[in-house]
Amino acid sequence: MIGRITGTLIELSPPTVCLQTGGLGYEIDVPMSTLYKLPPTGQTVTLHTHLAIREDAHVLYGFATPAERAAFRALIKVSGIGARTALSVLSGLSVEDLADAVERQESGRLVKVPGIGKKTAERLLLELRDKLGAVSGLTRPDGAPAPAGGGNDVLNALQALGYSAAEARRATASLPEDLSVSDGIRQALKALSRG
Repeated sequence: MIGRITGTLIELSPPTVCLQTGGLGYEIDVPMSTLYKLPPTGQTVTLHTHLAIREDAHVLYGFATPAERAAFRALIKVSGIGARTALSVLSGLSVEDLADAVERQESGRLVKVPGIGKKTAERLLLELRDKLGAVSGLTRPDGAPAPAGGGNDVLNALQALGYSAAEARRATASLPEDLSVSDGIRQALKALSRG
């Protein structure tokens, strides 16, 4: 899996950019939110990537932030949502706006995105309900901001271990903000084993 690419931005032809690194030019599809953050051609860029291997192609998708990539991955897991639609959603809504729309169950914000109808918006709201809060790292269950000191890393680690987003948020809600990631994971796992 190609997780991140750093290289020289040599070409922009939305939604595709080309990064040159190690003598190779990688064509990478990006959402408009990422495209707007890119420097002029000739500058060095780092993109967080997702490689999709299909029967007829290997396609690389790039994102300015790990949260955008995580949101993309959550979107493409929704039944009926392909990579192009996921890019369209992230082009029309920031990760924070998408997470907020899902949390508030506001389908009206999603149907404004080209290619998203009412039924698709409702399916997105239903299937992403417990997934995007941890992805975006916006809030804890009590509504307070997510902890700065590695809070997202602890949430992501717990989810990688198989805990649901809700379980991970519940376990990390009372952790002190100044904990290291490893200490946070240890304390969250203890909390999960107790309850």
